[in-house]
Amino acid sequence: MEQNQHAVTTMLGERELQLAREAAEWRLLSLLFECPNETWRANITALAAQIDDAELKTAVEDALNEASEGLYHHTFGPGGPAPAREATYRQTVQLGYLMAELQAFYNAFAYAPVTAEAPDHIAVETGFIAYLKIKEAYALACGDQERAATAAESAQKFIDEHLKNIAHPLAGHLESSEFNYLVKAGSALASRVGPPARAVSPFAILHEEESEGEMACGANGINEM
Repeated sequence: MEQNQHAVTTMLGERELQLAREAAEWRLLSLLFECPNETWRANITALAAQIDDAELKTAVEDALNEASEGLYHHTFGPGGPAPAREATYRQTVQLGYLMAELQAFYNAFAYAPVTAEAPDHIAVETGFIAYLKIKEAYALACGDQERAATAAESAQKFIDEHLKNIAHPLAGHLESSEFNYLVKAGSALASRVGPPARAVSPFAILHEEESEGEMACGANGINEM
């Protein structure tokens, strides 16, 4: 088995290997936001052995001691302190539109995770990034630069348009959690997503509209009266 793994490694370039490592980290993040069970424990243990990220490794160690189904539902369930769905953080967007937008992303890459969670759940969205990282690595290994670029661009677009809406506020909610593994998972997610999306001030928009209105009045000769 070790010989087979070595053979695969020698076939991959540094970029492909880096993408595989990133995919493992994103997949581990996805699992940390899922409801725990015995299979879950085996999976996070196996993934932790494949990565080098110290924060995620210690998150797994804490999860094995702290995580439970009751904790999961208490934290992420209805009325819990840390809503896990993007829709909660995007109240100006209709739920149907958000679901359709997410499903369009998933369908474009045949992403169909086996889960009871909604498409906008943080575990599903982070799992999608892991999936795209693997897609990109595979395309590069096959010499398909166009498909690799599509996967990379789509991953960044998805992060910018969706994960940035939830990552930082969710991490903020989890900071006050008494469970170390969730604090670390939230921190790891926020650091990978990058700076939060900047909300446009309605006052700035209003000021801009008023300025345009003044210019329009002048153009129509009103100021000349």
